[in-house]
Amino acid sequence: MLNRRTLRIKAMQAIYAYQQAVGSDYLLALDQIGEDFAPDLNSMEVQDRKLLEGQKQMATLLFKEWYETQQYDAEGAGKEVIDAVNRATVFYNNATKKDFKYYGNQMLSAVERIYDHYLGTLQILEVIVSLIEEEEEKKANRFTAAEGPDATAFLRNKVVQRLLQSKSYQDSIIRRNISWGSDISEIRAVYKNILKKDETFLTYLSQPEHTLEEDVEAVKHIFKNIIFKEKNLQSLFEEQDLNWVENKSIVRSLVNKTVKIFGEEAEGEIQLLDLSANWEDDRAFFEDLYFQTVEQDEKYEAMIAASVKNWDVERVALLDKIILKMALSEMHIFRSIPVKVTINEYIEISKLYSTPKSKQFINGVLDKMAQELTTSGEIRKSGRGLIDNK
Repeated sequence: MLNRRTLRIKAMQAIYAYQQAVGSDYLLALDQIGEDFAPDLNSMEVQDRKLLEGQKQMATLLFKEWYETQQYDAEGAGKEVIDAVNRATVFYNNATKKDFKYYGNQMLSAVERIYDHYLGTLQILEVIVSLIEEEEEKKANRFTAAEGPDATAFLRNKVVQRLLQSKSYQDSIIRRNISWGSDISEIRAVYKNILKKDETFLTYLSQPEHTLEEDVEAVKHIFKNIIFKEKNLQSLFEEQDLNWVENKSIVRSLVNKTVKIFGEEAEGEIQLLDLSANWEDDRAFFEDLYFQTVEQDEKYEAMIAASVKNWDVERVALLDKIILKMALSEMHIFRSIPVKVTINEYIEISKLYSTPKSKQFINGVLDKMAQELTTSGEIRKSGRGLIDNK
């Protein structure tokens, strides 16, 4: 299932994408200044190229000054230059605000799409059932004996029956509009060319009766050894989800746990799993972490610069800075998460996504800053098992 570390990683990726977009917005603003002072090739008047180049250079310098300090000294600059700088700043501010919201929404949508992949993977069982029923209908209309194994035993699989007849499954499929559509041909090919020739599946079909445990094992086998391994299906999943390599383990975990709960004797309606144990809380954590980290970027940048006095903050790898800023944000706004947990989580993330030496750097900087912030009272933790240092 989805855990907090995965959410931290998704937020980190969104922040990284946003910062890359901000860099592009900056360059586009400079390009706009260049266009403002480009010679008009369609003009009947002679263009003073030297003047235009001088105005462009001055406007560029003023914009860069504004970018660094959020203000600029317009003394000696002409109206054309000031107007160009103002247009560039408005463009930059609007673009970055749009990107800030866009990547936040994309981050959340990307995580929630994992649940769609989970439902779509479960729906493969429904497609297989429909293919078997389709075969049986064709057999009934034939005058000669049908070839191939009798797959009707799978229609009686109690795990499959419980899942597909579950109101929770049916409602989720309809509510989220899950359908394989034209891609059903890929499942048909897997069923015909792989599943119907699979020895374990054939052995299962050859038995007249099955225990619940055997039904569970049959479904587990289909998911583990065919659906999550078959190359064409995996390629299809990758086309549907650019982060499938990362998300696959989450979907697989959800599917495995679903097979388990539908393979247990239980009274009443069995519910499908949620994306996480408490998605509402996790979603709030996820969104707050992204928005707070980006909104307080300058504050955390200054804190990091002050903490690494013997190291030029500009030389710190971008991903390391994002990890440090996220950790600081988490320490500040989530009072129930112990500081040590936060530090350990971001050290682990740095191992996976940053440079080989990042682990020691992240550990050293966060440990030092956490001690200073806790001593000063800027970081306060409260809750079960925590000390509230008000």
